[in-house]
Amino acid sequence: MTGLRETGATELDVAARVVELVHEVAGPTAEAEVTVVRHDLALTRFANSFIHQNVAESQVTVRLRVHVDGRTAAGGGSLVDPDGLRALVGRTLAAARLCPPDPAWPGLTPPSAVRSNGLLDEATAYAEPAARAERVRAFVDAVGGLEAAGYCRTSYRSGAFANSAGQAAQGRTTEAAMDGIARTAGADGVARLCAGRLDEVDGSVLGVRAAAKARAAADPVELPPGRYEVVLEPAAVADLLQNLAWYGFNGKRHVEGQSFARPGTAQFDPAVTLVDDPTYGGAMPFDLEGTPRAALTLVEAGTTRAVAHDRRSAAGAGTASTGHGAPGGATFGPIPRNLRMAGAGPATAGGGPGGGAAGPGSGGGPVAGAVADADTAALVAPMARGLLVSDFWYTRVLDPKSLVITGLTRNGVWLVEDGVPVRAVRNFRFTEAYPRALGPGAVLGLGRRPVRQPDRLDGGWWEGPPLRLASWNFTGGASG
Repeated sequence: MTGLRETGATELDVAARVVELVHEVAGPTAEAEVTVVRHDLALTRFANSFIHQNVAESQVTVRLRVHVDGRTAAGGGSLVDPDGLRALVGRTLAAARLCPPDPAWPGLTPPSAVRSNGLLDEATAYAEPAARAERVRAFVDAVGGLEAAGYCRTSYRSGAFANSAGQAAQGRTTEAAMDGIARTAGADGVARLCAGRLDEVDGSVLGVRAAAKARAAADPVELPPGRYEVVLEPAAVADLLQNLAWYGFNGKRHVEGQSFARPGTAQFDPAVTLVDDPTYGGAMPFDLEGTPRAALTLVEAGTTRAVAHDRRSAAGAGTASTGHGAPGGATFGPIPRNLRMAGAGPATAGGGPGGGAAGPGSGGGPVAGAVADADTAALVAPMARGLLVSDFWYTRVLDPKSLVITGLTRNGVWLVEDGVPVRAVRNFRFTEAYPRALGPGAVLGLGRRPVRQPDRLDGGWWEGPPLRLASWNFTGGASG
């Protein structure tokens, strides 16, 4: 395989050359857009409290989309030598000739300024395995003899874009993440964090939190299904944000009438403000179509303001792209993958990402570790009776228009009485409309400091504070 290092070319050099090749082969009226990204990903995995795998990969991806004679096609490859680029152009143009006419082609992004997000961290971009192993060791040491498993990853992207309309852009970014589980004989505790810099990830703090959760989740009891007041921790809030992004604030679904979102309408509690901010960390400053990326307020103080668009969905809606063009966008639509729910205010002393003192409301009994930070403790303390939920998983959409979701709890649920977690509870199945759960009057409290959770694919993240909600519909218990 021939890569950038061997050719000595930059990503922007390669992108510009592909545009030239399209014009050489298909003529000057052919429209072309090219994205070239170098991606270095390193991952250190551990299980049974030992590192069992350290992997690293460096790859270059060239994505080309052409519009010729009213027909559109896209192709990709990893060879950046002259023969590889010519082959990419040839097969993409051949595909275009076989495609049906594309009357909805939105045209190319015109020349426009793209500003770097300034988030490149050299130490993260070129982190050695030992730097990730240090955090794994700290996590394992901090769980105090419990079984530990998880990963620590670092990522670096350098990319460029060029099109035949004259748009050109470059960017670089880094990301670090850790996701770990501490396990007792009958319970798991989890701690996760995503950041733009590896030195912001503290394995010891995450290990303490995971172990406290695991010990507090031992010997759970079963409660009947029903509606309960809840405090959702940031890991569970991340699932809300992810599903709202995929199915609600997706411009393609909105244009097709499949989204709950109604811009200009107060659909959420006034405490809710949602911003998709790719410039905040982990994402390139331009999208797959070369559109500059900027913070986009989707919900402001409870009122839905916008949905995300790429050029095609924006044309259908009679508006402009918001910089959310992405691979697979023609099928899945433009998805805001850097969604942040604003917190209630400055960080609480002792709280914040990863841990801190449990604070009031945690109690002193066997489930004291159920509340791992002061932010969560402040939301638990006023609850007369309800549930503290660590995490959701296996969530599936039952009704995309109203966004009714079914899923399971995991990694710890606790019954709260008079502001104190009194016992661990066995896992529930739930069926809940996410917009309704966050609707007007439904949010009883909001943590002060959001905690960023890693997406399964690096480059995306979901960041929210813990939430206290008036009602969550649990439809089944451990017995059915």
